[in-house]
Amino acid sequence: MNVSRILLAVFRMLAALPYSWLRRLGNLAGVVLYHGVRRRTHIARVNLRLCFPQMPEHEREALILAHCKFFARSFLDRFMLWYRPEAYLRKLVQLENVHLIDELEGKPLILLAPHFLGMDAGGTRLSMDRTMFTMFANQKNKVFNEEMRKGRARFSGAMVLSRQDGLRGAIRKIREGVPFYFLPDMDLGARDSVFVPFFGVPAATVTSVARLAQMTGARVLPCVTLMTDTGYRTTFYPAWENFPGDDLEAATRRMNEFIEARVLEAPAQYLWTHKRFKTRPPGEPDPYRVDGQPMPDTEIEEVPLEDNGPATEGRSA
Repeated sequence: MNVSRILLAVFRMLAALPYSWLRRLGNLAGVVLYHGVRRRTHIARVNLRLCFPQMPEHEREALILAHCKFFARSFLDRFMLWYRPEAYLRKLVQLENVHLIDELEGKPLILLAPHFLGMDAGGTRLSMDRTMFTMFANQKNKVFNEEMRKGRARFSGAMVLSRQDGLRGAIRKIREGVPFYFLPDMDLGARDSVFVPFFGVPAATVTSVARLAQMTGARVLPCVTLMTDTGYRTTFYPAWENFPGDDLEAATRRMNEFIEARVLEAPAQYLWTHKRFKTRPPGEPDPYRVDGQPMPDTEIEEVPLEDNGPATEGRSA
């Protein structure tokens, strides 16, 4: 039995622990992550320095430590989402303002789900009640890749499309009235992106939400899933009016402004370990460079510490 399968067996046993125990274990693992995985904390440190330049350093460090704890908890909770019974998960993840999605049943719909650490829990819970789909970025570890795909598609309402296949299938599903659980707030390079501010810093941001809404006539309904003391809470926000309009850049800026407002409400739970500002406008340096050298894009890990989330940008639209 290889290491990956042994680890999965261990995680499956951990998933059976009472949630309060799992939360404590996650907090402990977060302290280890904070002190031991310096590449990730370096990325978070750079991001927070760029986004909150006026924040005192000790406050940023406290925020990074809190983020690491939430990150580790969400990682361990992932296996609970894969293996625990549906009835348990229904109680674990609470829905707020669910009438907003019910009112759009059967219509073209994009569920805008920013990269908060509860994103997997939100997607899993929503798939219990309705047919919906998401996009999946294949992981390098084949064992975890297959288990992750099965975990995210375990309920009858969930469909998982490959990000590598592009957005053609997504366009078809949206037009059929199947909601798209979409996480577009990552730096995926200059292609299909525009530089719009994110906390005042130019950030390469994909225009996919605006383009998909334009091509399919879909409404965009934001939803954010946050961790609580007893589980998770997925909150729906009113569908955006007059979106995307004629200006894709303005529409993408509007998306970032919405995400900024949600981040300010729960800053420790946003995915700060992603290199959100890696792609720079011409002439600007890479802010993540260490001692004048670029950071490697990947690091060898048997268990993926950073996941692209259940839905990210495709490359053909």
